Amino acid sequence: MRTFRALLLAAPAWAVLAAAASAQEPPAGQVADLGEVIVTGTPFGVTDRASLLAVEVLDEEALAIAPASTLGDLVSGLPGVRSTAFSPGASRPVIRGLSGPRVQVLTNGLGMIDASSVSPDHQVAVDPAEARRIEIVRGPSTLVFGGSAIGGVVNIIDDRIPTEPAEGGVDGHVSAQYSSVDDGRSFGARLKANAGPVILSLDAFTRDASDYDVPVFPESALLLAEEGEAPGEERSVANTFVKLDQVGAGLSWIGSRGFIGASVKHVETTYGVPGHEHEADPLAPDAAAEGVSIGLEQTRYDLRGELDFDAGPFSAARLSAGWADYAHTEFEGDEVGTQFFSEGGEGRLELIQRQRGGWQGVIGAQLLDRTFDAVGDEAYVPRTAIAEQGLYTVQRYDRGDLGVEGGVRVDERSLESAAAKRDFTSVSASAGVFLRPSDSWFLGLSAARNERAPSEVELFAEGPHAATGAFEVGDIDLDSEIATSIEGTVHFGAGRFEADLHAYHADYEGFIDLRPTGAEDADSGLPVFEYVQTDARFRGFEAEAEVRLWEDGDRSLVLSGAADWVRASSDLGPVARIPPWSATAGLDWTSRRLDAGIEVRHVGEQDRTAAFERPTDSYTLVNLKGAVRPFADRDVTLFAEVHNLADAEAREHASFQKDIAPLPGRNLRVGVTYRF
Repeated sequence: MRTFRALLLAAPAWAVLAAAASAQEPPAGQVADLGEVIVTGTPFGVTDRASLLAVEVLDEEALAIAPASTLGDLVSGLPGVRSTAFSPGASRPVIRGLSGPRVQVLTNGLGMIDASSVSPDHQVAVDPAEARRIEIVRGPSTLVFGGSAIGGVVNIIDDRIPTEPAEGGVDGHVSAQYSSVDDGRSFGARLKANAGPVILSLDAFTRDASDYDVPVFPESALLLAEEGEAPGEERSVANTFVKLDQVGAGLSWIGSRGFIGASVKHVETTYGVPGHEHEADPLAPDAAAEGVSIGLEQTRYDLRGELDFDAGPFSAARLSAGWADYAHTEFEGDEVGTQFFSEGGEGRLELIQRQRGGWQGVIGAQLLDRTFDAVGDEAYVPRTAIAEQGLYTVQRYDRGDLGVEGGVRVDERSLESAAAKRDFTSVSASAGVFLRPSDSWFLGLSAARNERAPSEVELFAEGPHAATGAFEVGDIDLDSEIATSIEGTVHFGAGRFEADLHAYHADYEGFIDLRPTGAEDADSGLPVFEYVQTDARFRGFEAEAEVRLWEDGDRSLVLSGAADWVRASSDLGPVARIPPWSATAGLDWTSRRLDAGIEVRHVGEQDRTAAFERPTDSYTLVNLKGAVRPFADRDVTLFAEVHNLADAEAREHASFQKDIAPLPGRNLRVGVTYRF
């Protein structure tokens, strides 16, 4: 804490130095960058074509016709991104082969205050349907969010706290869709209305889906061979239903120099967990197994505000704060099983420096206070109090043809349970340089050193964990995980052609890994896995390109392609559940009234596996999509999609469930959206 207090006292000095540096005029004028402004990781805003970060964006137009699904499944397939694919009710993003506590899922820049990073069968307490925009940042150079973002960030940006008045006094969005593969139905609506400077927002969303269909018997051929069994006739994955209801409301006062607002959201979800079963009677081994379902409930309150300054070294101050009460109950049939609770708050204050002569930056502080608890037979992690304080700055100087960017962050993190109390001081830093040899090219090279303190599970776990099929044992003596990385960035755009390339290499010192011991727990019969530290290396790339083959006014024909690859090794062998390479090609027609497209995605086999891990075969998915806007004077869109047209067997290697729950088979999805 002494380190943190000293840095807080030094904050005014940081501000003076940053202001002095920003007052220096560059020898050349600023060159305006074209592209979409990204706020995740760079609060002062940088366009995607001028960013050293690897960023993907799902905007409001794309989200309006996106599938009703969990967050992990929605973003899966973007370059460098996959899903844990545990079930249709629970899937988190996997970024560059990393998941769990190494990938931060945020709502408007703040943490979820849920238990989704504790276990892969725990749902993220946010639904993509509430998003107006989703930004996915790949890689560790996200100092704004601390060590828990050592793998990347997925930021859900909504408009529940309005920052701008409604267009025409009232605006909104209504959508409905149906999917055949799971008899799924969803409906959502948003409304924003003005009352002078006061803006009200309301939103609601509901989703109901049954068990989903698959092209083959759910168990993989490898698993059946090990069990000495033949495939059955079943062509659906049992216990994969989902039911979700969510409501939210927000209120803002918007003035000439900023805004202040508050919101509340309540979400209730019930979903099945495939393969996670318990015997109906422990004294009767032959009794029928009961499926496990999970009931999740969270109420969350948020406060956000921004004040613009007329003069001085800073142009704006931003405040964000959130508090949530989260409960997660596992039901064994109708009986209450293990329960997980998370309650706490998080806050962030940022001072945005006034841009002068190509210099811009931010200074910020972040506070977190959260309590995690578990009760029941699978309460393998004791009650833990978690507190964290962070101080950071990110600076960027861009003179047009040449620029530099860098930052530093210091965190104090405390985790206290009945088992032990651990305190960690983490220091992270990044630096990069970029060039624009011509208007068409942006070339960047960045390096980062990031520290991540161990999570409560990695430190204190001791007990059976059915979701991972292991008896997990933590280590209270774990040190912080340190990643040293380097990444090259290329953006190119000229005429009708655009391309992006990111290549990276990361060395992990003290990589925290869950490894088998070879022993078996006497009570549960599960293999014993322990959290250990080793050195690891991750390297890979992501590439995207598109060419506008033909265009005339608002009509265009675009050919696009993308590919990614990651390889991860440690001193103990290959890292588990690393996704194989993938390549995607698409052809899209867009016009004012009609959009249509075809996509072919191939995912390679993965036979480079860790102990107790089975390989997966390659697969190819063919997807068709179309959208029609039938009315010239009304913003109505009718859309349809056929996913997995060939009904191919596909198994996500990053999933613990890949051998019992393949990805859904052929699916026809139809829907309608109306904006007003």
